[in-house]
Formats: sequence, structure tokens, C-alpha cells
Amino acid sequence: HTNKGAWTKEEDDRLISYVKQHGEGCWRSLPKSAGLLRCGKSCRLRWINYLRPDLKRGNFTREEDDVIINLHTLLGNKWSLIAARLPGRTDNEIKNYWNTHIKRKLIGRGIDPQNHKPVTTKPPAAAAINAPREENPKTSFPASMQNDGVPMMAAMVGGAFRVVITGGAEELSSSSSSSGLSEEKELLLVPQINLELSISPP
Repeated sequence: HTNKGAWTKEEDDRLISYVKQHGEGCWRSLPKSAGLLRCGKSCRLRWINYLRPDLKRGNFTREEDDVIINLHTLLGNKWSLIAARLPGRTDNEIKNYWNTHIKRKLIGRGIDPQNHKPVTTKPPAAAAINAPREENPKTSFPASMQNDGVPMMAAMVGGAFRVVITGGAEELSSSSSSSGLSEEKELLLVPQINLELSISPP
């Protein structure tokens, strides 16, 4: 059976007294030796974060802020290594301070808190510039729409879609739809079929 929840003053006194006499030693066996109904991890965290005599209390100084920022540039989120270089501060305390204060400070300065480089804003996408429309643009029809191999050209003239058979004199044009809209028109080209039959002698 192990206790959970907040530590009592009696438990704190027992832990302090034991560590002063025997040192930190092995945290796994410490609770039983100290007469505590706590797990080893709970005793270790209680001592490191709250009870050890060299803990520094109070707000972080500007010098400590600079040290944390410089070390974070080199070590990243390795809080225990950063804490080892700040006497009296714990890794959990430094991590919380980073997330609640220093990160916001760096962002306010225009610095990315992850890579410590200036934040670069992406340039706005250039507006698409529409090329001027030709008055009579022409385009070739695909092979599937050719009429017996006769090349054709299409041109937009006013509101009508004009099809010109360039190989001959015949011209076809389709006028605007009945709705009066000048949207793109579709023209169904039907190949001419030769229905003449000829019978040749055997």
C-alpha cells in the first residue's frame, strides 16, 4: 500500500531527515528505509522539486532567461541538461517557465521558439494576370473532329462561334443561345456521308 496525493509535513520531515543522514542513495529502496508509504519516484520528485536545500525560489532573472534561451538553442527541449547548468532550478520548473513566458517573449520579438531564427512570412501569392483576350482567337480542332481530313479553324466573333473549313469555301456558324449569354458555344460537327452507290460490272 502506498499513499498518493499531497504530501504531509510529517512525510516531508521524514524524507529530509533521512536524506541528510544517508544521502540520496537508491530511491527505490529509500521509502522503506525512511518509513514512508510512498514509491521511490514520488520521493525523488518531492526531494528534487521541493525539499532540497539548494532550491532557488522566486522569479527567474534576466540572466537566467538568457542562459535558458542560449542553452535551448543548443540542446532543444532537453530540460534536465539545461537545469544542470542552472543551480537551484529544476527541469520541470524550467520547462513550465519556457512554455508560459520565454516562448511568448521570443514570438513577440519575431523569433521562432523552435529553431531560434527570425520568423519569415510567406510572400502573398502573386495575383494571376489574365492575358488580354484576342478579338478573334483561332484554334485548331482535334483530329477526331476533322471532317474527312479537311482542316478546320474556329474563331469567336462577337457572340457567335464561327467554324471555318479552311480547305474549301463552305462556312458554318452557330449563333448565340436563346438565353442571350455569350458563354462558350458547342458545335456538333457531323461528317458528310456519301450515299451514292455505284455498281460496277463483274
